[in-house]
Amino acid sequence: MNLESPKITVKKDEKTVFNFLNNVENFEQLMPENTEKFEATEDSFLFALKGMPDIRLKLQESNANNNIVLASTSDKFPFTLVGNIVKLDEASSEVQLIFDGQFNAMMAMMIKNPIQKFINTLAENIEKKV
Repeated sequence: MNLESPKITVKKDEKTVFNFLNNVENFEQLMPENTEKFEATEDSFLFALKGMPDIRLKLQESNANNNIVLASTSDKFPFTLVGNIVKLDEASSEVQLIFDGQFNAMMAMMIKNPIQKFINTLAENIEKKV
């Protein structure tokens, strides 16, 4: 299942956006209002949204100023969340989040809308918080 956020224009250069997203602690600022739990370590964070189980994302890969890849640490809920960053000019960049998960059809149907809303919220908050 692949889901994409809208492309968000951020009034910061790509290096600033990358550095913000590359620090997993900053994701606490991006979480939706219904976040019940957030705990960060050096390279991962655990979060729980209301009515959902805890999910831990670990920084799997980062390519300077271009993208970061976060991967779920759960075998039951395997997915990656990629943040792509594109330089628009010296003072702005574009960010898009891409969710890629391997789920059976029933699970995909149940989680598609909440996950889409989640990644859209993260993207909108990147625009506001970075």
